[in-house]
Parts: sequence; C-alpha cells; structure tokens
Amino acid sequence: MFRLKEHNTNVKTEFLAGMTTFLTMVYIVIVNPVILADAGVPFDQVFLATIISAVVGTLWMGLFANYPIAIAPGMGLNAFFTYTVVISSNGEINYVTAFSAVFIAGLLFIILSLTPLRKKLIEIIPENLKSGITAGIGLFIAFIGLRLSGLVEAHPQNLVKLGDLTSAPVLLALFGLLVTLILMVLNVYGALFYGMIATGIVAFFTGQLTFKGNPMQLPSLPEGIIVWNPGIALIDVFEYGMIGIVVSFLLVTLFDTTGTMIGVAKQAGLMKGNHMPRAKQALLADSVATTVGAMFGTSPTSAYIESSAGVAVGGRTGLTSVTVAVLFIIAAFFGPLVSSLSSVAAITAPALIIVGSLMISAVKNIDWDSFDEAFPAFIIILAMPLTSSIATGIELGFILYPLLKIFKGQARNVHPLLYIFAVLFLYQLLFLPH
Repeated sequence: MFRLKEHNTNVKTEFLAGMTTFLTMVYIVIVNPVILADAGVPFDQVFLATIISAVVGTLWMGLFANYPIAIAPGMGLNAFFTYTVVISSNGEINYVTAFSAVFIAGLLFIILSLTPLRKKLIEIIPENLKSGITAGIGLFIAFIGLRLSGLVEAHPQNLVKLGDLTSAPVLLALFGLLVTLILMVLNVYGALFYGMIATGIVAFFTGQLTFKGNPMQLPSLPEGIIVWNPGIALIDVFEYGMIGIVVSFLLVTLFDTTGTMIGVAKQAGLMKGNHMPRAKQALLADSVATTVGAMFGTSPTSAYIESSAGVAVGGRTGLTSVTVAVLFIIAAFFGPLVSSLSSVAAITAPALIIVGSLMISAVKNIDWDSFDEAFPAFIIILAMPLTSSIATGIELGFILYPLLKIFKGQARNVHPLLYIFAVLFLYQLLFLPH
C-alpha cells in the first residue's frame, strides 16, 4: 500500500518519522482549546474535535494520498474564528453559528479539490498577496501570545504597553519563551512541545499549575455534533453576513495547505517536476478534515509545516502519517492532563509567539520595490493585528490591489475574479457585519 521499497524507506524509519512529526505538532491539542475557549467552546468539545479532525485528515493523507504530511486545525485560523468571527461580532454570532461558516467553507473546499477551479484559484491570486496573508496571520497570533502571557497589556492612549515583567505569570512566560527559543536554535525536533513541558514543570513547582484527579479519562463530546445540515449552515452564513468570512476561511486554508504540501513534497523528493502526484487526494484530506472538524467543534484544518521534521528523519510515505494519526488517537485519552496545562497561559503563549515569528518570515517574498504590489500586502499585514481580524486584512488587500493596478494602467493584468472579490469584499466591509 505504501510502496516502502519504491521510496527507499522501511517501517522503522516511517515510525520514527511519525513520532517526530507528532512531537513537533502535538502542541495544537493544548493551544487550540485555549484559543477557542475564548469563543465559548467547551474545552472537552474542542479537545476531542481537534483530535478527530487531525486523525481524519492525516489518515486520509496517509492512506489515499500516500504522503508523509500531517493535518490538524491551523494556527491563525483558530484565532480568526475566535477573535474575528465570534468576539468581534459583539454577541451577534455565537460559536455554533460560526461553525456553520467553517462547515460551508469545508464543503466548498471539497468541491474545489475535485475540480480544476482549485488550480485556477491558486494561480490567479498574486504571490505578494499570499505572502502578505501568511505574514499578517503570523503577526496576529504572535500578538495574541504576547497578550495572553501578560507581556503586553492594554493602555488607554496607546492601546498596548509592556506588561509587568516582575509578575509571576509573566516571568513564567519569559522562561518558557527562552527555553523554547534555545531548543529551536539547537534544532531540537519537538522544541515547542518540550518547551511547554519544561514550562509546565516550573509552573507546577511554583504553584501556578495544579492537577486535579486522574490525568486520563475516556474522551467525550459534551455537545455532540454541532453542525451537520448544509442547508441550515448556508442560511446562517447569509443571515449573519458571513460570506466574506467563508471566503477568507477558504482562501487562507487553500493557500496555506497548498504551499505546505508542495514544500514538504519537494523536501521529500516526491514532486515530479512542478507536478505533485495525487494532489487531488492530498487536498481532499484537508478539505474533508475541515468539514468533519466543523461538525464536531473546531476551526479549519491545514497541512502542517512541522511535517518537514518527520521528512528530515526519513519519512517518505503515508505510513508516517498513519503513525501520527495513531498517536493522536492515544492523546485523546489524556484530556484532563491537557486541560490542566492549557489553564496556564504562560505554557501556551510562547508557542503562539514563535509560530508567529515563523509565519511572518513570508515578508521576504514580497516585492517591496513595486509599490502597487507591496502596499496591498503591507495593508494586509498591518490590518490583521490592529483590527483583530484576518478577514478585514484580506478584504482590504484584495480591494486595494486591483484599484492600484487600474490607476497604474495595468488593469488587464488583473484576473477578472480578483475584481469580483474586490466588489464582494467592499460590499462586506460597507454593509455587512465584520
């Protein structure tokens, strides 16, 4: 099934690769419930939904696409769900309604994955805008990490200021950040996860972390299936003006997943020139996982760049992904332990800050010498953290890009679909909730 000999690998290597990938990305089962909890989603619901979506997507990737790439709820997308869709609505949109938008985005992603439209949509979006989106999300989630840790706090005139560096929670966060950074610099696989563990140990001995009862329990979904009817979900999307939100979910997931898959496939030597074999099945892994995840209660999924860690130690086939999925299933039985760890912001905040720093590196791909290309990307990066909205950043960038091209006399160089996006996003900003 996995054609191990053809890919010059073996069961032991693939298992070790799966272990490595799992350790580098398992932080998501702690961080994701922390972020979605701000939207009101119960911890047990998000915890298990995170694992279900990761298992479904990663198993699909391993069994049907035969790639050593893991799938799980994406960083940035979870922040978008919580702070842009739910919290910024001032009570108009609750998390149940917001999952309708994720569900519809997942279904649309499945349709795109089955048609040539997926390839066309990826091609027509300017590279500078794609890089701006990635960098902006990175800056946004790093800011969230700084805020959760107490390293920055609210200021009445300047919006934010430096937090109290002498307080115990902030000192703990600084310790966790420093330890994780050192592990990253030393190229330790699983640095984010090990940094959390080290911070958790210090938190325990300083009385900031307490454990109650058995660290293991049978996994549960207190609210069962949250959304399952496409018709009702679609009505919610139109009734609450979430068209722009659905498009934003779709675009970010599409760019992030495609870019990550191609990058990891190149690293593993699995590309055939510029062609990625079984790309349809690989994209279906993410789109199906997003849809299933929304049903149970988590934000959209994405292919994880941390999969490159597993590839670096020899992972070449879907057996690596299957190993990751099995380890996620085992993790499902440690809900109480994860709940305790996630209750201390200093344990999870460093991961947000560091992942943000990795994502903002995309600014190097922006053509800063062409103002009509650079400024729309810049406004995306600037707007995301300052408006607490990934969608708003995308909307402003997609409106400005064709507008500047028109005045530069290059209107014909812009694909017609980008003009349609610009009009839809302008309508969203002016007349619909955002």
